[in-house]
Amino acid sequence: MNTKSRFKPVKQNQKVFRASDPLQAVLQWGVNFMMNELSQVERPTLLLPVHFKAYSKTKIHNHQFNTSDLPMKFKFKEYCPIVLVDLRERFGVDADQYLYSLAGAEPIPVEANGKSGASFYMTHDKRFIVKSMSKIEVDLMHNILPLYHTYIVETSARTLLPQYVGMYRITVDNVETYLLVQRNVFSATHEVQEKYDLKGSTVQRSADGEEIAKGGATLKDNDLRTRNRKLYLGNDIKEQLIATLERDTAFLAKLKLMDYSFLVGIHRTSKGEEPIDQDVDVYSLPSSSEEHDEVYFVAIIDVLTVYGAKKKAAHTAKTMKHGVHAEISTVHPEHYRSRFLEFINTIVE
Repeated sequence: MNTKSRFKPVKQNQKVFRASDPLQAVLQWGVNFMMNELSQVERPTLLLPVHFKAYSKTKIHNHQFNTSDLPMKFKFKEYCPIVLVDLRERFGVDADQYLYSLAGAEPIPVEANGKSGASFYMTHDKRFIVKSMSKIEVDLMHNILPLYHTYIVETSARTLLPQYVGMYRITVDNVETYLLVQRNVFSATHEVQEKYDLKGSTVQRSADGEEIAKGGATLKDNDLRTRNRKLYLGNDIKEQLIATLERDTAFLAKLKLMDYSFLVGIHRTSKGEEPIDQDVDVYSLPSSSEEHDEVYFVAIIDVLTVYGAKKKAAHTAKTMKHGVHAEISTVHPEHYRSRFLEFINTIVE
């Protein structure tokens, strides 16, 4: 019996939008090109180590042709394409939906709240986040991807870790830009009224007052404590949530990863609105409280920080500045994990 198959072909009649920004235009062109290429490739019955090192790369040089839509010269590279297709399928991301999301219309810029300097975009349908990466993060992704894939398989994708679905490099004007695509934690259809980025620490864990005054700010640990904010899930869902977090953070600690956050979005429901579809909004949890008619969107984000020499030095410096008992965010992965879990356990009822 022939067990070989091909990847699902994408619909050829889908319109590929060309963004005004050259980088975005190349991303849209590249995703469309690579997905059509993948549809011609025989699918392996088993992923091998070589698939985690594979890449597909193309170089374009247009002379007086199509330069209104695309740069005259550019390169596009997709990392580990067969692995990422497999992950998309395990996360329930359809090939046509992925192409439409990434290439169907102009993406939406997202204001970054962190200190990494990364730029963020949300796809036009709000289903995916496209984040720029450093070369160090690209190398880290290559190192952890085999273990990450194994973990997703073993847990049947029942995880609150980021759902990574694409990784690319774009070169325009000899400048290389690395991009990582992941599922959006928040809903495409149900707006969140409150957002929290939580680490379980207290030092420098308050949102900027001016940002809060403007509205829409991502709040932090001290803001949540001040507001005495809780997530009302009930005992059964709380047990499931904590069990998932314990398993996910144990995996991160094994990889010596730390400084991640628990992202929380709160949607206040109203009469007559469409209910949340948890098959689509996979990070959603409904409130169990009659007094709090809410839906929570929760996930672990920003996991690509290794506790190496730089973080150890930062830990020493912060400890000297704030004192040995200060709740700083730069600590050993196991300490970070235990404090993180303890804090989340206190805010869920």
